[in-house]
Amino acid sequence: MNVGLVRGLVTTARVLSRPTHTTEYPDVAPPLPPRTRGVIALVQENCTACMLCSRECPDWCIYIDSHKETVPAATPGGRERQRNVLDRFAIDFSLCMYCGICIEACPFDALHWSPEFEYAETDVRNLLHEKERLSQWGATVPPPPEPDPGAPESKEVGAARKAADRARQAAEKARQAAVAAKPAAETEQPPAKQPPPEPAAEQPPPKPAAEQPPAKPGTEPAAAGPGTEQPPAAGPGTVEDGDA
Repeated sequence: MNVGLVRGLVTTARVLSRPTHTTEYPDVAPPLPPRTRGVIALVQENCTACMLCSRECPDWCIYIDSHKETVPAATPGGRERQRNVLDRFAIDFSLCMYCGICIEACPFDALHWSPEFEYAETDVRNLLHEKERLSQWGATVPPPPEPDPGAPESKEVGAARKAADRARQAAEKARQAAVAAKPAAETEQPPAKQPPPEPAAEQPPPKPAAEQPPAKPGTEPAAAGPGTEQPPAAGPGTVEDGDA
């Protein structure tokens, strides 16, 4: 008996005993790995028309058109600036070889891989997709995976972490200095301010004494009341009014 035939029958029997894993596509979507290179999606808000992706593309399948417009100054007296406005961004997927160089070259994260792969066309000329279609695929881009805990720390992350540590240490030192200076300020209380003396009230000038009219001849002077002065009595050298 042929040995090869026996091995074939054994393999067939082994496979028949296993459950099938047939995917009923297109009724059931197949499971895709997280880094599937389906199609290139565009985020128009991030694109600055810098042309780096078009220059780095080995197939020259990316077409970009833009124009410059003047942006008014944000503050009074400021300086106007110019920015690029994206007019056209198209990718010809009949030429694209899905290398991902354009995604790696983009400095503003405007291009991403999308797991969508159902964009086949009956005409090859319809594989040239404009920015409107590329932006629709942007909603299907999965979130980036978590970094590998065993991977070395990148230079950018390390520099940002060191800057954050320095800022945190400076803030902690400033807080400790403020706490240490607070008790000293409480013990050294400034002397209480004395209110200014009130100005003395002005006394009214004394009223002059009332003058008594001269007494008429033949009348007796009125009795002196308390506080009134008596006229001096006539002595031997005085002359009376009547005698004069």
